[in-house]
Order: sequence, then structure tokens, then C-alpha cells
Amino acid sequence: MTVYVIAEAGVNHNGSLINAKKLISVAKEVGANAIKFQTFNAENLVTRVASKAKYQIDSKINETQFEMLRKLELSQENFIELKNYASEKKIDFLSSPFDIDSFKFLLSIGVKTIKIASGEITNLPLLTEISRYAEKVILSTGMSNMKEIEDALDVIMSTKINKDSITVLHANSMYPSPYEDVNLRAMNSIQKHFGVNVGYSDHTMGIEVPIAAVAMGATIIEKHLTLDNSLAGPDHKASLEPEIFKQMIDSIRIVEKSLGSFEKFPSESEKDNLRIVRKSIVASKKIRKGEILSQSNITTKRPGNGRSPMDWYEVIGKAAPRDYEADENI
Repeated sequence: MTVYVIAEAGVNHNGSLINAKKLISVAKEVGANAIKFQTFNAENLVTRVASKAKYQIDSKINETQFEMLRKLELSQENFIELKNYASEKKIDFLSSPFDIDSFKFLLSIGVKTIKIASGEITNLPLLTEISRYAEKVILSTGMSNMKEIEDALDVIMSTKINKDSITVLHANSMYPSPYEDVNLRAMNSIQKHFGVNVGYSDHTMGIEVPIAAVAMGATIIEKHLTLDNSLAGPDHKASLEPEIFKQMIDSIRIVEKSLGSFEKFPSESEKDNLRIVRKSIVASKKIRKGEILSQSNITTKRPGNGRSPMDWYEVIGKAAPRDYEADENI
């Protein structure tokens, strides 16, 4: 199964349609399967007095979370244009709705897979609406425990969506996430406990952790993409620039190709080496017919084109059926 890589543009467009289109183009160039944005109306998302999270604070700008998000909004017309542009670029278009109106809008423009952000995992009204009308769901679980995941899944599957249409992403919602807080093994616990497809939404610095998640069975990897880490905005520092994002995807493709099956067997590429590097039972010196074979006159040497050393004790103590020269297979 090919790992589905989502380039999370999020709000890294900084409210610019031009930048948003550039992010779509770059996501396609680096090999991502999908580009994902965030669809919200600041009026519906946050109170006017809500403070910023620590990672969102810019010491040069004194503003509320509402004021920050207001600048990062894209219009519905912008999203229609972006979805069409993604279609032209042949890359899947996804977005996370943060309110029911945004969800309904995404449905109206043909977005059938809905990504639920970690912060919305307890938003019962939104989850209920998604359960009724979405076709597929990707659920992020940052900041949540197993009971909260269970409650959210119960709501999401309460109408028409089944487990096969859901992927649950393990995540840590700190930007950037400390490595010691990632807890990747929780992804496997989620899969085992709920019987759903699992993936990983990464907010660490670098590319090592998402690659490890693929090795552990992630079917979806989500990672923030930016045009430039130095840009102003809340998520740029914990995002990957295009060249590094491509390195991550290239590494993911190598890992998934390397995973193979659960069966252990000689591969086609190594079969030629079987005889070369394994050993056979051979004469360690001249042996005359009738002489008793023992550790003093036989040994094991490459190549493995004769009798296997696993037959050693079947050979020891037997009379030589003929003469042997040193290094000749017994």
C-alpha cells in the first residue's frame, strides 16, 4: 500500500492567493499526493479576546488570535480557484473545516474527504454534521486521549461512515513537537484498539520521525510545507521548505518499498549469492577410500555447491566411499 503524503499548507500562504497557488505547485513538484489548507471564518472560530498559543506569538506583533487569524483567512472564491488549480496540477485538494458553514462549503465544491483538525476532536456539532455528509474522514488526534478518540469515532460513525472510510492520525500538537513527546508507539495502539487505518501528522523539526512512522505502519503522513521558514506566520518555523520536503518523500518511498511482506524467504536479488557465501563439507587434505571421515580430514568451506554443513554429524564417522583431493566436496 502506497503511503499517502499530505503537504499541509495550512495558513502558510499568509492570506495570499498567490502564495497558496505556489504551495500547490511546489507540493506537486516534490511528490506529495495531496495539498491541504484550512477553511475557517475567524468570526466563527475564535472569540475576539482569545490569546495566542505560545508558538503563535510574535514578539514584534501585539495582536489577539482573532486578529492573527483574520489576516490568514482565504475567501470562498479563493478556495474555489485553489481547488481548480490543484485539479489542473493533478494533486488532491483537501482542507480542514473549523465550523459547520466551512464544512458545508467544502462539500459544495466537491471536497469529499474531510480532514478533522486535532482541535475539533471534541466539537460535537461539527463531528455530527461530518458524520452525515462526508464520504471519508481523516481524524487528527493531537492533545487527545483514547477515550476522546473513541467518543469522536462513535459520533463520526453514527450515521453512514464506517471504519474503512476513516484514517486516524496520531499527532502531537506542539509546534515544533519535542522528540521525547512524540510517542510514536501510540499510533500502533490506536490501530490495535480501534481497528482503523492509522497515520501520523508530524510537527517535529526535520524528517526523521515521519519516516520512522512509515516504518511502523503509517498509511498517511501529513507534514507542514512552507515556501520559506523565515516568513512571518505561526507555522513556518515547524514546516519544511520544498527541498527538504522532497527528501522526506523520497525517503518515505524507499522505506515503504523496503517493508515487503511478513514472510521471511530468500529474495530474488540474493539467490545468486546463496552458493557463493554458504559453505559445503569438503576434504581438508587428501583422503583415501575407506578412511574414516573426521574433524581431522574434513572441514567446511565456500562455495555452497556441495553437501550442507548441516549434515556434518551424518558424515562424521562414515568411511570415505572413494579417494578425495584437498578442497574436494565430500
